[in-house]
Amino acid sequence: MTREKLGRFWNMYRSVIIMVVFAIVVGFANNRFLRFSNIMNILNQTSINAVLAAGLTVVILTGGIDISVGSTLAFSGAIAAYMLERGFSAAIVVVAALLVGLCVGFANGLFIARWNLQPMIVTLAMMSIFRGATYLLTNGSPISVSDKAFKLIGGGKIFSVIPVPIVIMIAIFIVMYYVLGSTPFGRHIYAVGGNEEAAKLSGISITNTKIIAYMISGLMAAIAGIIVTSRLSSAQPLAGQSYEMDAIAAAVIGGTSLKGGQGRILFTIVGALIIGMLNNALNLLDVSTYYQTVVKGVVILAAVLIDAKS
Repeated sequence: MTREKLGRFWNMYRSVIIMVVFAIVVGFANNRFLRFSNIMNILNQTSINAVLAAGLTVVILTGGIDISVGSTLAFSGAIAAYMLERGFSAAIVVVAALLVGLCVGFANGLFIARWNLQPMIVTLAMMSIFRGATYLLTNGSPISVSDKAFKLIGGGKIFSVIPVPIVIMIAIFIVMYYVLGSTPFGRHIYAVGGNEEAAKLSGISITNTKIIAYMISGLMAAIAGIIVTSRLSSAQPLAGQSYEMDAIAAAVIGGTSLKGGQGRILFTIVGALIIGMLNNALNLLDVSTYYQTVVKGVVILAAVLIDAKS
C-alpha cells in the first residue's frame, strides 16, 4: 500500500482506528472497562452527546456551527417538565418539546441563511436567550417529573437489558444515514458546504437547505433534552451546559470538516463514543476531574488540528 493510499485510509477511518486502539489500551489498564455492563453504561452515557452531535454534523456539513444546542436542550426539557407538572400527557409533552427545538432551529436558520448573519454570533445569542428563558421558566430551581411513561424514555430498558436512549440513538443515526446518503436533501447539504456558489448556480436553495439543517440541529437538541429530563426525573436550569463543546468535538473527531462539505454521519457516532470512552476511562482510572477537563480540551484541540491538516 502506497503512502498516498495509507493517507487516504487514515483520513477516512482514523476515528475508528483511534477508538479500537484506545479500547484495547484501557482494557489492559483496567479489566472493568470492557465488561458488558460498562459497555452498556458507556453507550447509555454517550447517547445524549451522540444525538446532539448528529444534528450538529448536518449544520457543520453546510459550513455552519450551532453552539445553542446546550441551551435548546435545557429549554426543551424545562418545557416538558413544566407541562407535565400541569397535568399534560407524556405524548403531548414530547411533541411540544420537539416543536420547541424545531422553532429554535428555524430561528437560527432564518437569521443565518435569510439575513446572512454569522452562525457563531447568532447561535451565541440564542444560547444566552434560551439559557435565560430556562432560568425564568424554572425560577432557577429544578422542576420534578413523576410521570412514569415519560420517565421510561431516559430510564427504561428494552428486554430489561438495553437502555431506551441507546435505541433512540441508533434509530436517529440510521435515519440520518439514509437522509444524508440517499436523498436530494442530503446531496444539497454536501453541495452547500462544499461550494455554496456552485450549489446556488445548480439551482439549490441555499436558504432553505440551511434553515432545514438548523431545524434538524434544534430537533436533535430537543430529543436530547427529553432524554436528560426523563433520566434525571427533573428539568435542571443548568442542564446541557457546555454540551455543545462535546458535540462539536464528536463531529470533528468523527471526521466532519469544520470547513463544511466533508464528513460521514456514521463516524460522528464513533467520535461520540471516543469521548464517552475517554470520560469513562478517566473515571475508572481515578483521574481527578480537574485533569479530565484538561485532557478533554487537549483532545478537542488535537481533533481540530487534524481536521485543519487533512
